[in-house]
Formats: sequence, structure tokens, C-alpha cells
Amino acid sequence: MSNTEDQDPNRRQVLSATTLAFTFAAVASQARAAAAIPAAFGAPKQIDAGVLSIGYVEMGPTDGPAVLLLHGWPYDIHAFAEVAPRLAAAGYRVIVPHLRGHGTTRFRATETPRNGQQAALAMDGIALLDALGVAHAIVAGFDWGARTADIMAALWPERCKALVSVSGYLIGSQQANRAPLPPKAELAWWYQFYFATDRGRDGYAANTEAFNRLIWTLASPRWAFDDATFARTAKSFANPDHVDIVVHNYRWRLGLADGETQYDALEAKLAAAPPITIPAITMEGDANGAPHPDPASYAKKFTGKYAHRLITGGVGHNLPQEAPAAFAQAVIDVDKL
Repeated sequence: MSNTEDQDPNRRQVLSATTLAFTFAAVASQARAAAAIPAAFGAPKQIDAGVLSIGYVEMGPTDGPAVLLLHGWPYDIHAFAEVAPRLAAAGYRVIVPHLRGHGTTRFRATETPRNGQQAALAMDGIALLDALGVAHAIVAGFDWGARTADIMAALWPERCKALVSVSGYLIGSQQANRAPLPPKAELAWWYQFYFATDRGRDGYAANTEAFNRLIWTLASPRWAFDDATFARTAKSFANPDHVDIVVHNYRWRLGLADGETQYDALEAKLAAAPPITIPAITMEGDANGAPHPDPASYAKKFTGKYAHRLITGGVGHNLPQEAPAAFAQAVIDVDKL
């Protein structure tokens, strides 16, 4: 993969300037400075936001520019354990929530559907900003978090100052997912088909940690994480809604589970693949073993100032945790676009 460009000379100038700003020397300097940074957070705070009581950690000055960092599955807030201190040291107010079904985030009412559809997750992000009194923030994430950040940026650009998205434009729809993929691509989504069955749901519930450790290994084949690193995140899978949210997320994508009607209007907008107009940097690791689109396929969905970065050195799917200096630098740089 390589940096993507279109035929607009102004766009090429933006790409060139951003690429020059992102130097390996800067990353190396940050890595040295971060040697004493602990890769852990304290106990999460809790705040009522929409249908959830969201568990989150916060770092940095409360009057600094806000950054919302969004993790994916099967991960948690610790994907940003080394990103958040870097951004806080740079003057940002860093907010890192557990997504629904993870960590200390809980539904406020037992009757609320355990819904994992993309629009619901994006509304969680907006509800959190509202609850914290944040008018607008840089949004950044990977996996489910990247899709959530993409949706927030596309549908609520007035709330999002800029975007960093690992694997680029991930907004989808049930309509688009009806089209079959080539066999090799379908193979990469094996867990989606597993979750479509009762056997798969039961298997995931019975073997959650083993299953998710396998996903970590397949998605980041060159990431030598240790037992303690995985165990720290695995605590977040004990959430009572975790299995329901994960299974519903993948069943909804295939049209095998209904969403909530309150999100129908948002999903209709997302099905049209809306452009992202705010400044954006997309990123990809050179050893991402999870399904992901080629950067050339989504570059033109970003119609504002834009750059793409390929992060080398065996970096896999969990880019913020595997290359925290590069991810933090992208957030700092997108704020300047």
C-alpha cells in the first residue's frame, strides 16, 4: 500500500506537506520521551450519556482541545494507553471511552435493546460529547472505533474538528453487505459467519478470551504482545452485554438481525456513503491481518484536507497500541491541517 492522491494539485500539496511533517525522527524522539510512560490507566470514571452509563478515562488539561479516542473489537481503552499520555502532554484533553458492551460501560435500563449497529455506536459518541459538555472534538479510532469516528465526522461535522481513521472509510450498510465477496475475502470474515449461528454465539460466550486472543494473533501477526497485555484488556470482555453486542453487530451487518427504528433515518444517510469533509488522516499498518480496504478505494471519500500514512515495521490491526507514537503524531498533525 502507498500514500493515496487524486488529480487535484491543491490536494497533492496538502499530502506532501503532511508527509514531510511526519518524520521518523519525530517518532523516534517521541518513543524516547515515552520510555517512562506507564501503559495503563487508573479506574475509569462513569457518566450517564444517552442510553448508557459510559466508563471512560480522561487525561490532560480540561480546557485543552478535546480528542475522543475510540477502540474496536476485541480491544478496549488500553489500546490507547501509550497514545493518551502523549496527547495529554501536548496539551489535549483526551477522552477514552469503553464502547457499549465493553469494560465498565453499562446500559441504564434493562429493557434497552443490546444493539450493536453502527448508528447506535455513533450516537453513543455524540451522547458522550454532550454529557461532557464538549462542543467539538478531534475523533480518532480503529476497527469499530474507526467506523464510529467516520460516521460522527460524516453526519455531524460541526461536532468533529478533524478525524484520524485506521483503515480509512469504513462506513457500510446492510444493502452493501448483501453483495457476495470473492472467496478469499469471504474467508477473512470467518468470524462474522460463525456469529451468524447459534453455535457461534454459544461458542463465543463459552470461549470469549480464547477467541479474542486468536483474533489478536490473526489481526496482528507480527505483534509480540505478552500475556499481561492481553489479560489487562480481557477484563473488559466480562461486561454482561459483551456477547450480545458483538453478535448483534455482525448479524446486523448481514441483515440477519434488526436494528432499532430510531436509527433508520441515520442508516439511510449512511447507506448513501456520505463524504467526509473535515480534515482527515487515514492510516494503515503494513502487517494488518484483518479485513481492510485498499487506501486507493476510499481516498476520494475524503473531500477536505487529507493524507494517508502507511506505518511500516510489522504493524498490525491494533495500530494505536502497536505504533502509539505514530498514531499520536497523526492526531497532532491532523489538528494542523
